[in-house]
Amino acid sequence: MSLSSPSRTPTDPVSGGNTLEIEGLRKVFTSRGRANVVAVNDVTFSIRRGEVLGLVGESGSGKSTIARLIAHLYQPTSGEIRLSGENIPNRMGGAALRQFRKHVQMIFQDPYASLNPLHPVGYTLSRPLKIHRLARGNSDKQVHALLERVGLSPAATYAAKRPFELSGGQRQRVGIARALAVQPELILADEPTSALDVSIRLDVMNLLLDLKDQEGLSMLFITHDLAGARYMSDRVAVLYAGTLVELGPAEQVIDRPQHPYTQLLKSAAPKPDAGLTPDHIEARGEVPDLKALPPGCPFEPRCPYAMPECKDGLPRMYDVGEGHQARCILHDPAVKAKRGGAVGEYAL
Repeated sequence: MSLSSPSRTPTDPVSGGNTLEIEGLRKVFTSRGRANVVAVNDVTFSIRRGEVLGLVGESGSGKSTIARLIAHLYQPTSGEIRLSGENIPNRMGGAALRQFRKHVQMIFQDPYASLNPLHPVGYTLSRPLKIHRLARGNSDKQVHALLERVGLSPAATYAAKRPFELSGGQRQRVGIARALAVQPELILADEPTSALDVSIRLDVMNLLLDLKDQEGLSMLFITHDLAGARYMSDRVAVLYAGTLVELGPAEQVIDRPQHPYTQLLKSAAPKPDAGLTPDHIEARGEVPDLKALPPGCPFEPRCPYAMPECKDGLPRMYDVGEGHQARCILHDPAVKAKRGGAVGEYAL
């Protein structure tokens, strides 16, 4: 799939507000005798009911950490998480955590590591039904219905198989079925296609979209692939070094990026209709060390448009039109006037 591939037509999110809101989310990993690692830095966004929000960034940007914070696999250092308007405590256990997990489920990146190789598929899918007291009788019919929903038929045959007997795409379908078993409101899909063969990635993405529409699910779709984000998402959030730098409708963010980092991501993507030759936007240096983030904008050391003011503090998110925001001082009206309102090939 390429950036020039046709994007899907997003479905309208279900009316009724937001499924998820995170505000000022921050995660600092500490280790005795070592520097702190700021993995997530003051991130704020929401996911509407029935919406897919794509979370995009390169490896190490904090995408998976955010998913694990939302899923309560990690505890936030600070910030708030709200599910359907209700504040979720930073610390939960027992019945409260079990009830939360009924509403929020995760699809993991590696279908080879996320399934227990010792148990057949039927056992794996029956466990959440029993844990959340949703099983009816011996639950075989419910397990078979889940397998049919994700395209694994005949269900009885797949229920008896162990993970090593399945292909990567089939294992990921089992992972999707496991997430659906408890009828969640929100799915956290952590790069669910990156470990799959290219030939079956689109099948899995289409399955996720079909299930989202059928079940009215909200979804956080994590990826490093802009083309996949454009195909899957209603809106896209771009993360750099743990900081949210751009947020807006998927086509606007990807077709007309308004942050230099998003421009860099787009320029690096090959374009089949241009002989696989990517655009070129100069970027200096390397991804910053999360133990020693630079002052001000984290992208400043690599940014081709950097100016002294970029080191003064983390820029705020500027509105750039139609629900589109970018965290870049180049969108400050005074700076835009000074620079003539344009940076490189993109008008900022």
